Amino acid sequence: ICKTWVSAVAFLVKPLLNNRQRQKRLAWAKDKKDWTAADLEEENVKFPQSVMVWGAMSSAGVGPLCFLRSKVNAAVYQDVLEHFMLPAADQLYGDADFIFQQDLAPAHSAKATSTWFKDHGLPVLNWAANSPDLNPIENLWGIVKRKMRYARPNNAEELKATIRATWALITPEQCHRLIDSMACRIAAVIQAKGAPTKY
Repeated sequence: ICKTWVSAVAFLVKPLLNNRQRQKRLAWAKDKKDWTAADLEEENVKFPQSVMVWGAMSSAGVGPLCFLRSKVNAAVYQDVLEHFMLPAADQLYGDADFIFQQDLAPAHSAKATSTWFKDHGLPVLNWAANSPDLNPIENLWGIVKRKMRYARPNNAEELKATIRATWALITPEQCHRLIDSMACRIAAVIQAKGAPTKY
């Protein structure tokens, strides 16, 4: 039985700073180094571009990405499952059986979502709460972020294009290695008596 590992992740654009901007940041930081939290609470912060993206992987490779436009509730998540997970499963497995894996985010564990899986005849792997170190897709997102570390997209659309291009470079071999590490992850959790592990 194959398993699909999924999650959503936020990607942020780190602003590219020229020398003048770096000097201004340094001067600002030196000026504010003795301020308290109360002094700083009125300061305005410019946030970088960000996007939320859902993706799936299996030992056969990755499926299509879905960029989310709103907060993920059960209805939004079921729409992602319908329009992205099911096509990904067809692409990755064809007619073969698989078990779907997801974490215990509220949208994932909602009663309506459980009903959706039952209605589609899809088994879901029982999952331990707060266990990103057991989920190999977290490592895959880390690979994607590292590959993007020198990218400097100027806006959300450029960021999406960069993520898509980077995701397309993920090989089935990388996915297989990550999923193949599950036995070691499980053993590490047992050795750590349930505490967080290096994964």
